Amino acid sequence: MKKTLMTAVGIAGVAALTLSGCSAEPESGPVTITYTNFISNGGNEENLQAIVDAFEAENPNITVEVTTLPYGDYGTALQTDLAAGTESDVFDIEYSNYAQYQANGVLAPIEVANASAYKASLLEAYATDGVQYALPSSFSDVVLYFNTELFDAAGLDYPTQDWTWADEKAAAEAITDQDAGIWGDHQPVSFYEYYKALAQNGGEFLNADGTAVAFNSPEGIEAAEWLVGKSGTVMPTIEQGQGTADFDTNLFKEGKLGMLHSGIWIFGALADVPFEWDIAVEPGNTQQASAVFSNAIGVSANSENVEAAGKWVEFMTSSDTMVDIRLESGWELPPISDDAKLATYLEQGAPANRQAVFDSLDGIALPPVVANGQAEMQDIMGEELIEAQAGRKTVEEALASAEERINAVIGG
Repeated sequence: MKKTLMTAVGIAGVAALTLSGCSAEPESGPVTITYTNFISNGGNEENLQAIVDAFEAENPNITVEVTTLPYGDYGTALQTDLAAGTESDVFDIEYSNYAQYQANGVLAPIEVANASAYKASLLEAYATDGVQYALPSSFSDVVLYFNTELFDAAGLDYPTQDWTWADEKAAAEAITDQDAGIWGDHQPVSFYEYYKALAQNGGEFLNADGTAVAFNSPEGIEAAEWLVGKSGTVMPTIEQGQGTADFDTNLFKEGKLGMLHSGIWIFGALADVPFEWDIAVEPGNTQQASAVFSNAIGVSANSENVEAAGKWVEFMTSSDTMVDIRLESGWELPPISDDAKLATYLEQGAPANRQAVFDSLDGIALPPVVANGQAEMQDIMGEELIEAQAGRKTVEEALASAEERINAVIGG
């Protein structure tokens, strides 16, 4: 699933998960809890039902009623239910919306007895002031794809985890042959790539309390120049198709692109290409920082069945059943810490270096989030970067304009 994350499942033996701050007595007798989701829509409904069936078999007094909505409808439906107080006991959360939900008090605090079951960086993404308000249910990340045949033809060593921007730039320039239609690199000029490049350069998108932007800095300018400077040199321009849907993936599939920054969700699209390819952790400048997209599951602060809801959230995010079903079906990835349980994923064929998917979690760049104005912030950043890419503004002018416009939206 593009720009959102794949599934989180944990390890067996995870200690009980309880909801803190709740005085409700344990439910007695049969209990029905409701769960509204988008993660299973579009082909994984049966996989979710298999997990529900396994949970109910282990917990015969708890019934889970599932509502699955298309991703495009989910956000509006959840906002409507939250406003009316009719939300489900348990519901899916995108990381980009977590800050708003937490600030508005709609999430019950969660005490995790075995935090080590999860990748620490993903678990921490859903904690505020040391309190856990949701559990990660899935993740995916962005890696550096490379065409080994183009690297071989240019006499280049393959990318490694130790590569920097300088290494990537040198390889891209060596591979690029515009007359032959061969490009060395492709990285979208967008909000999602900019916040990551900024982190790779040691900069911050927002200030410490998230009330104003902090990207209009030497680190931010250099990060924007890194993205914009590729256009027309080692990657196509907007006029040549850069930025259109699937342009970069198709260019790579055609064997005309040396390196591609993209998510692990395109593994399947590259399964039948007529050349060898592999992946590596994305290079950084001053540090490694890989883009990670994540979903989570939260319990409503209004739930009357917090004990049963807590058991379901635990099962959905930390059971062996979830891990097995997700890995066997290819339904996103569980953000668990037990690498042994992920062995089958590493053995599923191309790319050979699937370990890079997990190595990327050693240094992650989560999207900056604000309680109000998230969509507007993202749109403004993208618009200003495109102005710089098109040459209508300098990078400095674009960032200054983005700073003023975004601060006005988020209250900075």
